Amino acid sequence: MAKITKDTLIGEALMINPDIAPVLMDMGMHCLGCPASQGESIEEAAMVHGMDIDVLMQQIDAIQ
Repeated sequence: MAKITKDTLIGEALMINPDIAPVLMDMGMHCLGCPASQGESIEEAAMVHGMDIDVLMQQIDAIQ
């Protein structure tokens, strides 16, 4: 299985592991299916939503 990194696009990350959706939703990313998410990296989305990318990646890594 591919590894999700902070550079992975949101859409790709959800294809790699759909189980991360609740983590993203809990962090305030409620628009996982919107067109912007298809071209936005996890790091970019974290920045837009005012999240700590390291905390988010720890939560994603715990699921992988």
